[in-house]
This record gives sequence, structure tokens and C-alpha cells, in this order.
Amino acid sequence: MMAIYLDYNASGLVRPEVLEIMAKALADNGNPSAVHAAGRRARARVETARAQVAELVGADPTAVVFNSGGTEANAQGLASALAAGCERLIVSATEHPCVAEAAAHAGVPVEVLPVDANGVIDLDWLAQALSRPGRAVVALHHANNESGVIQPVVEAAALVRAADGWLHIDAIQSAGKIPVDMRALDADSLTLSAHKLGGAQGVGALVFKDGVSGVRILHGSGQERGLRAGTENVPGIAGFGVAADCAARDLEAMASHVGWRDAAQARVKAAGATIIGEQAARLPNTLFMAVEGWDSPQQLITLDLAGVMVSAGSACSSGKVKPSKTISAMGLNSLATGGVRVSGGWGTTEGDWSRFADAWIAAYDKHKTRAAARVREVA
Repeated sequence: MMAIYLDYNASGLVRPEVLEIMAKALADNGNPSAVHAAGRRARARVETARAQVAELVGADPTAVVFNSGGTEANAQGLASALAAGCERLIVSATEHPCVAEAAAHAGVPVEVLPVDANGVIDLDWLAQALSRPGRAVVALHHANNESGVIQPVVEAAALVRAADGWLHIDAIQSAGKIPVDMRALDADSLTLSAHKLGGAQGVGALVFKDGVSGVRILHGSGQERGLRAGTENVPGIAGFGVAADCAARDLEAMASHVGWRDAAQARVKAAGATIIGEQAARLPNTLFMAVEGWDSPQQLITLDLAGVMVSAGSACSSGKVKPSKTISAMGLNSLATGGVRVSGGWGTTEGDWSRFADAWIAAYDKHKTRAAARVREVA
């Protein structure tokens, strides 16, 4: 049987439409700052993509700044907030490392916004934190990259507005999976990444609220209205635009993953898995689960040998398992090294979800049998 790919939250498979437009842009590789015909064609591709990306999140095209990806976009978003007069940072406990690390190195006080047992932020805590002296930037992901848990961004935005703060939203995981409207979310800045939508890796965008300006963190020439120096990645940006168009078109189809995901979830839960964030609103394509006593790398290797590609809720380095930050923040420490994330996308079928459940249940049964045999040997 062919291997199946269920790791779209890490990186989506590139869409055929994206490959086509990128190939055309690569074949006509003019510099978008040049005034000759090839340069004008490249500029047109960039501006077309800018409008397409803006449309996906309900923003003005002039507010979109293209860059190298989500990590750079988040760093520039936080830097822009601090340059606008924010004096401290509030970052959710389950934030992506690129936000948490950028905050830690920002040179201002950082407070960690706690989450409950389902990974949802504590709004009462946030209200109290915002009432303290000092204008704050609140960095919050729209949906968690591991669990898919969706945060109450609109409610958080109301608190931030009342305190004259800055709301920075990482929408990298949510865009293309659920509707994302920057104006409805009332974000000052918002980040996107092409490869989560079926575009190429190495392309992202920072989007600003109407009337909000940013600062550049890469210095050089005046590309991207002076906000991001360096020649634009025209093929990647053109692909980003098409991926954004496709993602908007496929939102209804993405919603169908809920039934497929829930069917697989019911089966693995009955077999002994704990579903992370089960009681919270989650992305339709994401299942994050864990079992105690069976570390993530062992599960991933077993599933990969069965032709099922998923990812872990923990990072591995030199054979050592690091607990999942998301699971730990939810108070589920005994499960933190056993997380497995399953995430579908534009190329995923109902059969893929079913096959994952078959493979994981069979593997877990073998694991329990081996574990029981080891216990008998020791006894």
C-alpha cells in the first residue's frame, strides 16, 4: 500500500496549482524592482499574490508584508509592537517556540498567560495582567500547532483594546482550515506561512491592521514598502497567492475532516489514547493524542513502517524525548512524552484517517503485549 501523509500541520503537500504557477515564475525570473518587461511581470506576480493573501484574511493588500516565513513574521510583529510603545509582553503558555523565543529575547518583561486543562487561555488572568502598569503586547496563536485548540481571540481582543494594548495573532495554523478575518479578530498584526496552505516552504507574510505601521528587522534596500529588505522570492510568493486562493475555496471541504477525524478519534480513544484538548473547539483537521508509557518516537517509527506519516507532540534530540510544551502547560505531565499529532489537508481522504486508526491500534496492541511480557520476565 502507498504511504499516507497526515502531517499537514508541519508542512502541507504542495498543491498542483502552486507547482504550475511557481514553474512559470521560475522560468521568467525577472527582478520585481526592475523596470524592464521581465521585472514588470515579476512585480505583477507579487502584487497579484499580495491581493490573494489579503483576501484570505480580510485585510487590505497594502497591509501585507512578504518575508521568509512564520518565524520572521512573528519576530517582526513583536518588534513592531514594541516600537509602537509597548513596554511588556504577554505570551500564552502554549505559544509556538518562534514566538516564545522572540519574546524571551525582546529585552522587555515577559509574562506567561496560562491555559486550562484543554489548552484554552485564562481570560480572567489576562484581564488582570492587562490592568497592571505598562502598555502590553499580547501574543496569541489563533489555533495551537500541536492540539489544534482554537483560542477565544475575539474575547481577548476586547480586553486588549480596553487596556490600549497591541494584539499579535499567529494565524499560521488556522488560516485555510477555518475562516480567518483580521478585522473580525481585531488583531493589530497577524502572521501567515505559505507551506501550511499548500504553498512552498520559505515564504510567509506579516499583515497589519488598517492604520497600523511596522518596523523592519532586516535592513538594506527598500523592498516591501521599506519593511523587509531583500529581493522578493517571486516564485514562492506567486505560489503563496495561489495557495491562499485554493485554501479559501476549500474551506468547506476542510470542514468535512471533522467527521473523519472524530471517527478515528473515537477508535483510538476506545483503545486507550487520551485526546488532548478534546473538550475545546479545535481545527477540523487535527487530532492530538497521547498514551502514558509509550514515547512519541517509538510510535512514529512504528507508524512510519506501516506507511503512515504523522508527527510527535514532543521534540527528539539524540534519542532523548523532550516533553510536549502544550501537554505540560495543560497539566498533563504524565502524557507529555507520548504525544502524537495527526493532521490532514487538501489531499487527505476519509480512508487515510481510517487507515491511521487501524495502524495505531494494531501498533498499540503489540506495544502492550511486549510491555506485559517484560513485566512477566522481571517478576
